[in-house]
Amino acid sequence: MRPTLDYENVHPAVRPIMQAYQAELVARARELIGRHDVVVLGMTMNPFPGRARRLLEKHGIAYEYLGVGSYLSGWRQRLGLKLWSGWATFPMIFVKGTLIGGFQDLERLVEAGELKALLGA
Repeated sequence: MRPTLDYENVHPAVRPIMQAYQAELVARARELIGRHDVVVLGMTMNPFPGRARRLLEKHGIAYEYLGVGSYLSGWRQRLGLKLWSGWATFPMIFVKGTLIGGFQDLERLVEAGELKALLGA
């Protein structure tokens, strides 16, 4: 696991600021992840979220998509998702509530047959 700053090492005055950063977007993502077996968090102008979606569609796997801006906009909102998840790139793909990584990680799971196993298919 990558090291993260211990909460005890954050001054109490800034803790609420950290907790509130993009809280509505994080709550929306969490809600989607809780309701759907597969969720793709992405952005426009980045080819990898689109590739992930096409791969899922090709294999008949239903998913929910949440797009957040583009390379030129929405970076502050996406930063909130990155801080929350610890995953630095898009897409962020969740299967049954677990972050499985990005497009290349999804592709490996599909090729190995593991994605359908994770989904109970």
